[in-house]
Amino acid sequence: MKYNELNDEEKYVIENKGTEYPFSGKYDDFNEKGIFTCKKCDAPLYKSEDKFKSGCGWPSFDDEIKGAVKRVPDKDGRRVEIVCSTCGAHLGHVFEGERLTSKDTRHCVNSISLNFEAKA
Repeated sequence: MKYNELNDEEKYVIENKGTEYPFSGKYDDFNEKGIFTCKKCDAPLYKSEDKFKSGCGWPSFDDEIKGAVKRVPDKDGRRVEIVCSTCGAHLGHVFEGERLTSKDTRHCVNSISLNFEAKA
């Protein structure tokens, strides 16, 4: 499979499981309608209607496109990492039980791991 070219900052987050600084990503305070895709492989990951303002400093979603995101126990033993099901790109972490939305789930995603396709 052919993947998109990543710059050093994107590689740090997407391939080396890094984290961008809170409130620094372009999709944190972003409300356009469309689909968020994986920056590495372009697979559709999240719908804009599942995005919500959590105040955590990273884009937050309470649902993913069915089958698009895989949950993996984090190396730290406390959190659950989320990766793209297609290419394994690091997206961020998922948290449950915070009661921020009716779905009670928060996908905390690095903006740098995403691209956006506006709804026509």
